[in-house]
Amino acid sequence: MSTSSYWLLRHQNQVLTTTDPAGMTAFPFGLPPDFGAPAEALLIGEWQGSPCYAADVDTLPSGLEAGLTPVRALFGLAGAEAFALAGRATQLLDWQRNHRFCGRCGTPTTMASGERAMSCSACGLVAYPRISPAVMVLIRRGEALLLARSPHFAPGVFSALAGFVEAGETLEQCATREVREEVGVEITNLRYFHSQSWPFPNSLMLAFFADYAGGEITPDPSEIEAADWFLPSALPLLPNPLSIARQLIDAACNHP
Repeated sequence: MSTSSYWLLRHQNQVLTTTDPAGMTAFPFGLPPDFGAPAEALLIGEWQGSPCYAADVDTLPSGLEAGLTPVRALFGLAGAEAFALAGRATQLLDWQRNHRFCGRCGTPTTMASGERAMSCSACGLVAYPRISPAVMVLIRRGEALLLARSPHFAPGVFSALAGFVEAGETLEQCATREVREEVGVEITNLRYFHSQSWPFPNSLMLAFFADYAGGEITPDPSEIEAADWFLPSALPLLPNPLSIARQLIDAACNHP
């Protein structure tokens, strides 16, 4: 770290950001001393051709024209690439912080050499960054799409159904179970669409199309407050265009 690099510094679950010459939200650039020489900084990739490091900081560096931005806000302010980098940093910083001690014997851990892992010198346990797969399903019945809203969504926003994969479960089994549990509908002809890393806190979203196979919409009130069939010409409010949920819905509407 003897040369200038980009820095993704997290303070109180927000990221330090600056504004680039084009007026876009960006990450600060400089030498480690410019940012207080953060300990245990993690190399998380490259940003605009230079290395990018991430670290948690208790105090903000002085003399910078920068402010704090929530990671979720980067989704709309800085574009998909910056959001993905911040998401990677968030997940790795959480992993580093949550595995300072061995989960088996309690011994302090150290960063393993040659791989991204926290290692215990006493019992040999190795802890890798955790990724939690979640399946998203957009169901079609004729031209209509089944969309639902969680109480946690922004007001008026509807999206595809989604849920986490359980232990011992395949993606296909998860899709069938989640749809059945959340809205009481059966599906068939499951087809993979795309995936997206979603760092809240450590999800990997795997999106699918499916066809309606039977059943009446019966929302589970503990997870779904509203669900219905919508025609592409009369859709409700939808998620952010950068989200895989919106990409899934847009793809269904553009290729009926």
